[in-house]
Formats: sequence, C-alpha cells, structure tokens
Amino acid sequence: MPTVQLTHQMFLDVVFDYTTQKDWNFKGNKPAIIDFYADWCGPCKMVAPLLEELSNEYQDLVIYKVDTEVEQELAAAFQIRSIPSMLFIPLDKQPMMQAGALPKGTLKEIIEKELGVVKK
Repeated sequence: MPTVQLTHQMFLDVVFDYTTQKDWNFKGNKPAIIDFYADWCGPCKMVAPLLEELSNEYQDLVIYKVDTEVEQELAAAFQIRSIPSMLFIPLDKQPMMQAGALPKGTLKEIIEKELGVVKK
C-alpha cells in the first residue's frame, strides 16, 4: 500500500479527532506511522523513499504523510518543532513521537517491536 497524503480533515476522520476528544483514541484498524515533513527539507527527502519501501514491505501498516507547510494547524497540534518527525501509532498503546531522519533498520525495528507488525 503506498503512503497516503493526509489532510487535516482526513486526520480527524481516520486517525484521531483531537477537536472533540481529549484522550487518544485511534480510529484506524492497522498500526500507522505519520511522517511530518516539508518539501524543502533535505532529511525528509532522504526518508521519503524508505517509507515508500516500508509501506510495500509491511502490508498491515499504514504510512501517512503530513506536509507541515500545508497542514500548519495539524503540525501545531502535535507541536512539531523539527522535521522530519514521525508519530508511531500502535493499535493498543499510546502513540510515540520521534524526531529526525531514522535509518531503515531503525524504522523496521520500531515497526516490528513497538507497532507489532510483521513482514509478509
């Protein structure tokens, strides 16, 4: 499954409606990663192809992308101060935010250990 560009409204509809709920309540049925990025960001451009590869390798994972320049309200809601930043969302635990361009090996480790997704 290719990565999915996420708008503010889509985020509210398919991930979490923070405008009506205080406590985290993930709406998805598969673990997810949200990549907060900008087109001008060099490290973001390095991570993008890795995320595309991972989205093909892990069928039970959804990878969303949020352009922080376009979706400034969403970036502010998650207090994004540096990019790339990634929000890792397991099905049954609280999400975890990680800033920086992570190598593919580290991303795979987080996907498998923290999100509980196995490669198929």
